[in-house]
Amino acid sequence: MANISILLREDIDNLGGRGEIVKVKAGYARNFLLPQKMATLALKGNIKQVEGERSALLKKAASEKSTADAQAEQMRDISLSFERRAGEGGTLFGSVTSMDVADALKEKGYEIDRRKIVLKDPIKETGNFTVNVKLHREVTLGIPVTITAEGETAEAKAGKDAKPRADKATETAGENPDSTAETATEESES
Repeated sequence: MANISILLREDIDNLGGRGEIVKVKAGYARNFLLPQKMATLALKGNIKQVEGERSALLKKAASEKSTADAQAEQMRDISLSFERRAGEGGTLFGSVTSMDVADALKEKGYEIDRRKIVLKDPIKETGNFTVNVKLHREVTLGIPVTITAEGETAEAKAGKDAKPRADKATETAGENPDSTAETATEESES
């Protein structure tokens, strides 16, 4: 596969920042980056044009970062809570996704694109979590999210573990409550 050099016109995660020249697969550039106007071919004329625009780009980047910092400061005290149907072990019958978080933020008056909500996997259990919102390439805000079972009383909520978790992927694999329940059932049958 052929690689081509392109000049990025926007910041792209895991690829590079605005104004950088990077090598990518020809198909990725031809089918996605160039039609979306996220990049141009790295030709001498294009490089000179972007170098001429660099000061304007730097001002725009500084403005975007300061706006993101201000928005992060406004959102610092936000916390979200969801009430979902759940089984006895705290496992949700559905899940809480980035779309749910975006909708909850919209109800509180913050228009955040769901693609800026960093959630590896949907949340599928009750508890306290921290969901990261990427407001800018350099500004990320952690929002506490509490998920409770429908009809759960206030005493049950207070008795739960209040330690926030980033997401299920960070937990250890040995803490599977289902496996301990199965072994206890097998022992009682013996």
